[in-house]
Amino acid sequence: MNYRLVVGQLGLLFTLLGVIMIATAGLFALAEVFEIRRDTDQTGLLALAATGGVGTILGYLGWFSARNTPGYIGRREALLLVAGSWLLGAALAATPYLVWAHISSDTPDHPFRSPVNAYFEAMSGLTTTGATVLPQIETLPSGILLWRALTHWLGGLGIVVLFVAVLPGLGVGGKRIFNVEAPGPSPEGLQPHIRETARWLWYIYLGLSVAMATALWVATPLDLFDSVCHTFATLATGGFSTKNASVGAYAHTVSVDIIVIPFMILAGMNFNLFYKLVRGRVKEVLRDTELRLYLALLSFGALLVTLAVWYSDNSIVMTTGEHVESTLGASARQAVFTTVSVQSTTGFCTSDFNLWPFLAKAVLVMLMFVGGCAGSTAGGIKVIRVWAACKILLAEVEHVFRPKVVRPVRFGKSAMDPELKLGTLAFILGVIMLFVLGSGSVMLFEQLNPDSDCSYTTAATSAIATLCTIGPGLEAVGAVANYGWFSAPSKIVLTLLMLLGRLEIFAIVVLFSHRFWRHD
Repeated sequence: MNYRLVVGQLGLLFTLLGVIMIATAGLFALAEVFEIRRDTDQTGLLALAATGGVGTILGYLGWFSARNTPGYIGRREALLLVAGSWLLGAALAATPYLVWAHISSDTPDHPFRSPVNAYFEAMSGLTTTGATVLPQIETLPSGILLWRALTHWLGGLGIVVLFVAVLPGLGVGGKRIFNVEAPGPSPEGLQPHIRETARWLWYIYLGLSVAMATALWVATPLDLFDSVCHTFATLATGGFSTKNASVGAYAHTVSVDIIVIPFMILAGMNFNLFYKLVRGRVKEVLRDTELRLYLALLSFGALLVTLAVWYSDNSIVMTTGEHVESTLGASARQAVFTTVSVQSTTGFCTSDFNLWPFLAKAVLVMLMFVGGCAGSTAGGIKVIRVWAACKILLAEVEHVFRPKVVRPVRFGKSAMDPELKLGTLAFILGVIMLFVLGSGSVMLFEQLNPDSDCSYTTAATSAIATLCTIGPGLEAVGAVANYGWFSAPSKIVLTLLMLLGRLEIFAIVVLFSHRFWRHD
């Protein structure tokens, strides 16, 4: 293991994040000068600038100390670099929250004064989970709100993918890093060189971001600041909003739903399909099996939830507390938005789905496990893995009564090899095991806390909501709740689940193997 080489690359990543923090603070300062947006609390900008400066210096020192280290990035170095990037990157991203909470005289009891809470929020942002410890979001200064949304956007495609896109000279190591960090099974390259692939992904990501922010700013009551923040949260499938009521704060404006819903669907699609569209390969996109299944699940799920909400006698309770009659139109609107938000793992909320009938909640929980498509910013098991697991199961069922028939299980146009089959089933088993261990650990820690009243449903849905990077769960972590009431040990467990879910388990689990650290 070439530790010095890893330290050097981590130093460059810290430098990149530090520069982004300084640029964000500078951009906001210019907005204040030209009176584009006025904010009476400037401590947020100060916290961002100070943290960015320290991060840049530390990053430069790390790179400088290892600048002449010989060797190359092997698979072990790539795994350690990716894991270290997210663990340490979240620590740097959390620092502005801590600094702001301690220098602002108006927040003596603010949740961000706790390092555990600040780290939880930062990891939730970077992993695009969207779970928050904040009971009151709108009290944050604009600079902190923007940084909170920006952590989503940076973590959406991955801070490491951004790192690969902008950093020359990684060579084969860049491909190893990209393959470890990129979500989904066996991502298909867009270009022969992995750096070009990473660049194309970010070009597409940036283009979609500009399109959505412009649409929100022009066609809805949202100002430029709120349009940008909600764009970052949508395309990263994160869910951090600038409002306490999430997108439900704009429930009276249909145009917001009309824009947000399609972009949530797009964010849950494989980004390789957008590249094919740009190249005019429309037929390939329309024939994509995973895309068809993804859209079918969204449609069928939304239909079931609509019928369940419509047939219930209860009114729809919005995240603002307003009660709306459950007519067919209102039920369909809330069901479609919530279903798309849950399966794309965005986590935006417009209504309190915790009060919906059992069937509606059961459908939403199942979609939490499935998630979006491979190669998207969404979390979850991924549609293509669920589809592959079903085909493997059916093939094994046929093999029981026709043992002499050899029928290959196809993954796209090619047959699945044994390694891919094993990897698919191992990942799904890993998700189930982590869900059980995570929910059990949260339940145990909260039982030891005399001030906690955590139900099994709360513990279970908090585990799946963080592991599959969705954000809201049911009951005490529902659409109108937050994670701030959990004990510190439970928050640490849930933070780890976010990281495991975002890096798809194995990139983190290998760090706990003693053989990984052996020199052989």
